[in-house]
Amino acid sequence: MKHAHIPGVLVALAASVAMIGCGKKEEPKAAAPAPAPAAAPAPAPKPEIVVKIGHVAPLTGPIAHLGKDNENGARLAVDDANAKKLEIDGKIVKFELLGEDDQADPKTGTVVAQKLVDAKVAGVVGHLNSGTTIPASAIYNQAGLPQISPSATNPKYTQQGFNTTFRVMANDIQQGSVVGTYAVKDMGAKKVAIIDDRTAYGQGLADEVEKAAKAAGATIVAREFTTDKATDFKAILTKIKAKNPDVIFLGGMDAIGGPMLKQIKELGIKAKFTTGDGGCSPELIKLAGAASEGVICTQAGLPVDKLPNGQKFVEDFTKKYGQIQIYSPYSYDAVMVLVDAMKRANSVDPVKYLPEVGKTAYDGVTGKVEFDEKGDIKNGAITVFVIQEGKLVTLKSEGGTAAAAAAPAAAPAAAPEAKK
Repeated sequence: MKHAHIPGVLVALAASVAMIGCGKKEEPKAAAPAPAPAAAPAPAPKPEIVVKIGHVAPLTGPIAHLGKDNENGARLAVDDANAKKLEIDGKIVKFELLGEDDQADPKTGTVVAQKLVDAKVAGVVGHLNSGTTIPASAIYNQAGLPQISPSATNPKYTQQGFNTTFRVMANDIQQGSVVGTYAVKDMGAKKVAIIDDRTAYGQGLADEVEKAAKAAGATIVAREFTTDKATDFKAILTKIKAKNPDVIFLGGMDAIGGPMLKQIKELGIKAKFTTGDGGCSPELIKLAGAASEGVICTQAGLPVDKLPNGQKFVEDFTKKYGQIQIYSPYSYDAVMVLVDAMKRANSVDPVKYLPEVGKTAYDGVTGKVEFDEKGDIKNGAITVFVIQEGKLVTLKSEGGTAAAAAAPAAAPAAAPEAKK
């Protein structure tokens, strides 16, 4: 039967296919691609070094708002310096700010000064008050640490013969001369009453105002004293009222100036009121309210928001920290002066870069920063303000050197006005 042969045929066919498959030559495999050449090793990152800068101001107590303003100015400078990733002596430098609170107390000031020395800071910005700055300066000098005060104005600070002491604003001799002369020549004062808070700052400035007012032809009809923590001034103000002065000058801070102005108004005293940089602040306006209208005050420096390099500072500071009080621009410049000296010396060692601090010619946000042989700023400026409708309005400036404007790619946007 035909169907009986089919399986045999299929077996033969399968065997033939198998033989053909077994006899097929195997195709040679493609050669593996040659390995890519090894990439050149990345250059080793440059070593980093942390450099500590100390800052001291009162962060508690009646003028803590001024201390925080100072510290914030210094912090902004540290942030800006770190953003540049500066290389000094072959290392990328990261700056750190060590902030301390001296409570505006001379004894506490010396304690925190030693604390910063022990922490191996490379330099110090501070202190805020003359009364804490002067005793602390001896400790920094013994340690060979550059110290730049942004706000201590008593002349004695730089008259000690230390090569470590510097300040970036005008001193009380310069400021007192302007205030005393202005009271007589511009405010028409013939009789002047003077009050001071017995601090190194308040008393020192009051002494200089007295000298200048007398030299300009005025008579000092009263010289009264209070403290930097007092709140009731009616006893001394009543004595002053009986002398009928044309102008009352306060050597003290805004924390006492505000309440004093209110009490002057309550007692019906008609004398005009003037004060120095310690009371020339938004806080004085806040504390005194309507009683601050017409007050004449001075700041040791040019209006920062009107200076070429100051406009950006005002913008950056107000965006990050809010309203400028008084001294934050000077704290900013003090940090930058230290950093600039380190760059020029190519060293963060205080022994090596200290000589460069004295040679500073820095275009800061507060103007040109250069020091004389004592460490005082050269050509320190004084600006006279009047308080009108809750704002500080510039009347005149004397001295000072504006820094050359940085060359921006485009004209900078208008900066908001600093409400100092």
